[in-house]
Amino acid sequence: MTDGWNARSAPPPATGQPMPSQGTSPWWSDALADPWRDPYTPAHVVLPAARESVGPAPEPVTDPDAPRRSLTPILLICLVTSLLAGGLGGTLGFVFAVKGGFANSSGSSLGASPTEAPAAVNRAPDSNAGVVSKVLPSVVTVRVTGAIGSGFIVSTDGYVITNDHVVEGAGETMSVSFSDGSTASAKLVGRDPESDIAVIKVAKSGLPAVSLGDSDQLAVGDPVFAFGSPLALVNTVTAGIVSALDRTIQAGEPGGTTRYYAAVQTDAAVNQGNSGGPLVNAAGQVVGVNSVIRSVSGTETQAGNIGLAFAIPINQAKRIAGDIIDHGKARRTVIGAEVVTGTSTAGARLRSVDPAGPAGSAGLKAGDVVTRLDHHILEDGSDLIALVRKYAPGTVIPVEYRRGTKTESASVTLVADSN
Repeated sequence: MTDGWNARSAPPPATGQPMPSQGTSPWWSDALADPWRDPYTPAHVVLPAARESVGPAPEPVTDPDAPRRSLTPILLICLVTSLLAGGLGGTLGFVFAVKGGFANSSGSSLGASPTEAPAAVNRAPDSNAGVVSKVLPSVVTVRVTGAIGSGFIVSTDGYVITNDHVVEGAGETMSVSFSDGSTASAKLVGRDPESDIAVIKVAKSGLPAVSLGDSDQLAVGDPVFAFGSPLALVNTVTAGIVSALDRTIQAGEPGGTTRYYAAVQTDAAVNQGNSGGPLVNAAGQVVGVNSVIRSVSGTETQAGNIGLAFAIPINQAKRIAGDIIDHGKARRTVIGAEVVTGTSTAGARLRSVDPAGPAGSAGLKAGDVVTRLDHHILEDGSDLIALVRKYAPGTVIPVEYRRGTKTESASVTLVADSN
């Protein structure tokens, strides 16, 4: 089949074949010009050749009468999206700017805004940092010839408590340094070697004094802080807990003074140079004087913290320091008996008893073995000495003792020695 435009003209009829009469029928009036009506025109099928693309595809024809969709919902969605994006961007920008982001007017500033208060100012008073900031200005570094120790201010006019072994061998004059780096001279007021407490006075007034707590109210597990200058590292603070109470310790160099402690044991890191510094509870109150460490080293110069440190209870230190300030020396609490030390027998065996002394007045005799003092179990005679010296003269304490096969009890009123 074809559309007629590319058909060839029909050949003339064969010779002798009559031509149809054009005048006999209207059908044949234009047959020679119309191949569809010429019965002699050959029929053939012509397939159109594939045409090459000469341009873009024609655009689809849109019916102009078709209904059109409204653009209002699309515009509303775009508007809401823009508002949300703008709000989120503004919020994030504000947060980064306030919290120390990188952008400022020049685009190069780092860190917090200059208008922000330092973080330390915002620490709660009962937080660790709050307690430290409260106590640290009252802690001093004590410097004597060839040695360094610690101490803490107990009065605004300059009295400082420290250890006796810190000032041992020092002259009448020494110096102290404060947490702000300032220094002042100090003089020795008095010392009590056996209790390991000494008092010095700083030549400066208007000083911040510490708050003293009650060491009798301590419990194992209470959090504590140790202040001082360990290994000459001034203004050092370490933290731990109360590990034990009334831990009896005997210390001293061979040929020197033997010191007895009924100590507060702590696992706060304490090293040489911490001696004399305060042990502080979570309320910022001093509850002990850091004095002794236990070490696996055989020499004092190589001793270091292994989590076993001991402090003189502040109730004892306060009483002794008060005696030194008021009377020039401390009163030593005694039970009126001599004990045997270094024995394998559990308890404190009495070598001799003063009949007019506290023990004798309570009925104790030489040979008796004291097994408990104020409910504390005694393992050796040194335990009795350390615990007795913890109490103030005039204190009445219950005592259990063994005489032969019998266990007895008594109440003993402790007194101060006559020296």
